[in-house]
Amino acid sequence: MGSVPRRLKTGIIGCGNIAPAHAQALAVLPQSEFWACADVDSAKAASLASEYSVRHCCATLDELLASGIEALMVCTPHKSHEAIVTRAAEAGVHVLCEKPISVELAEADRMIAAADAAGITFGVVFMRRFWPAAQRIHQAIVSGAIGLPTFGMCQALLWRPESYFAQAEWRGTWAGEGGGVLMNQAVHVIDMLQWFMGSVAEVYGKYDTLVHGNYIDVEDTVAATLTFASGALGLVQAITTIDPQLGYRVSVHGSNGASLSVWENPEGTQGFNDIWTLDPTGEQRARWEQEERDQPGFPAFHILQIEDFLQSIIEGREPAVTGAEARKSLAIIEAIYESSRTGQPIRFAESPS
Repeated sequence: MGSVPRRLKTGIIGCGNIAPAHAQALAVLPQSEFWACADVDSAKAASLASEYSVRHCCATLDELLASGIEALMVCTPHKSHEAIVTRAAEAGVHVLCEKPISVELAEADRMIAAADAAGITFGVVFMRRFWPAAQRIHQAIVSGAIGLPTFGMCQALLWRPESYFAQAEWRGTWAGEGGGVLMNQAVHVIDMLQWFMGSVAEVYGKYDTLVHGNYIDVEDTVAATLTFASGALGLVQAITTIDPQLGYRVSVHGSNGASLSVWENPEGTQGFNDIWTLDPTGEQRARWEQEERDQPGFPAFHILQIEDFLQSIIEGREPAVTGAEARKSLAIIEAIYESSRTGQPIRFAESPS
């Protein structure tokens, strides 16, 4: 008989929109015993606890941490991340936090330092890295199949109606979200772009609010250029004003002329390699298409990342996306904001850690 995986007592704080993706993972993964949940809205917490037969439905973070959980999924608004992660670290609880890691680099640094001091595992959700199409591009770059990456581009060409921002008071506000399309949507593709292309050396960007200004005070339109430490160049395009939307895309071009791209359209489905000039065989293409049919989209890739995170705790290794790795996309976003406000390019004194 095969060995039975160790089961960690797991919990969720924040039982809103993204929580069901985490709950489904915690309910089915063999590494998890879905133990507790909490939300400031007691009705939301009670509903999630009832649906998944969760033993402890808690009213506060302290109550949740005292319930005996070993690993916590943070699904709360951005501005709350630092306080929750640092408190959980102090309690010796491992943490997987929804993106972005936080809304300020100083906050992120304190979160990483608290996790390191406590010796807990700290990860951040960037589940799109687990797409087979994204993994293929990363492996092609690492193996040298495209030569040296010379140019990369990420796009978040999306639509968000007024009703989206009206869902909660914190949405569409600097105070609540710490930003707009960059911080809440494009962070996914910015993370993937830097994962493909490497450290960023300089950022020059511009943001504005061109369509949704009557009901948000954050940006809905962004254009930025990047210079990577390798000397390669890049572009960031992000909007929530295009209807019908064109989804997310990240593309990379190499010194030997190769071009690779991963495209998610419609939003919420699995990304696929819409451009791949390395000429895979027909058999390979058929296998890729089968992968996409087998795992069509959410929450499949949340489940894969949460499984990696829980397994990393059991094995005593780093998760696929650490807090330090998640900090890199925030550093790029913060630099775009600063560049737009000052009108100057922003150079990184050193590569984001």
